[in-house]
Amino acid sequence: MKKNIFSPAVLLISGFLVFSILSGFNDMQPRKPWPVPAVDNNKKNPVAADAQGLATGKALYTTHCKSCHGAKGLGDGPKSAQLKTEAGNFSTADFQSQTDGAIFYKSSVGRDDMPSFKKKIADEDDRWSLVKYIRTLKK
Repeated sequence: MKKNIFSPAVLLISGFLVFSILSGFNDMQPRKPWPVPAVDNNKKNPVAADAQGLATGKALYTTHCKSCHGAKGLGDGPKSAQLKTEAGNFSTADFQSQTDGAIFYKSSVGRDDMPSFKKKIADEDDRWSLVKYIRTLKK
């Protein structure tokens, strides 16, 4: 008499493995808090949200951020699936509630999959323009 290889336990484990592989469940790590020093959190953005500042920010975003964060800042860029942590979603109220100083600090120093842009975008005003553009990516 043959054993049934499709027992409920085998089917359940197989289904879980397929789900895990397809969803990236095993690779993705939850976001951990990202504290910002008070001195950086309280910095004010010196760049005006005018056409020139936003154009500069958009160009920098397209070059440096879009591949992970996506065209609309939803964290769904083509490289986001390769990350070990979630790419941030810039459109959420939680993200947008951060100060400009906090966003500037995080984009400048980086952490985990998020690279530091202090050298890649050496001009501070350009990084501040990037923050102004990111502010336009609201829901």
